[in-house]
Amino acid sequence: MISAVRTNKAPTGFTLIEIVMVLAIAAIVMGGAVGMMVYSSDERTLRNTSGDVELLAKRARTTAILNQTPYALEFREGVVRLLPLANAGLDRRKISKNLVEPDSEDVVLDSSRQIHLENGVKIFVRRWNSAEWLSTLKEVVHVWRFDPDGLCEPITLRFTLDKSWVEDTYHPLTATISESSLEAR
Repeated sequence: MISAVRTNKAPTGFTLIEIVMVLAIAAIVMGGAVGMMVYSSDERTLRNTSGDVELLAKRARTTAILNQTPYALEFREGVVRLLPLANAGLDRRKISKNLVEPDSEDVVLDSSRQIHLENGVKIFVRRWNSAEWLSTLKEVVHVWRFDPDGLCEPITLRFTLDKSWVEDTYHPLTATISESSLEAR
């Protein structure tokens, strides 16, 4: 004997409300992830620039000690250069006209001794015992001195990109970052 059993199974699937809720949650998570990627790209750019300037500062200190000549980092709008202190802050065209040897140490413009800042990155300089931030504008040049005895001028640099910034305070004995703070917006 076979008995017939009747079952009432409701159709399975998701309701429209459930689908909309899942999509809304996914959109919120994706929006946060995209926002974090944008902030982290600004942060990465600023940290890379900060690290490049620190490496150039260490190189300036070492070069000054080895050559027993004062060297400097020159901060201009969009570029940071390492060169002898005697040439820092001078007009590039005047120096290149007076050069006798093209490979002279007087003016070094190779890529290992200069950093071109990415678009939008600006540098501000704060000298020792000052509260004022000095900007690097078109005609304004700032010079950071490195002496042959291994000392450098105490200085704080601020790198800005849109509303994000990194502030680095350099140690006068080692030319390395002694204190750093970052705000990525």
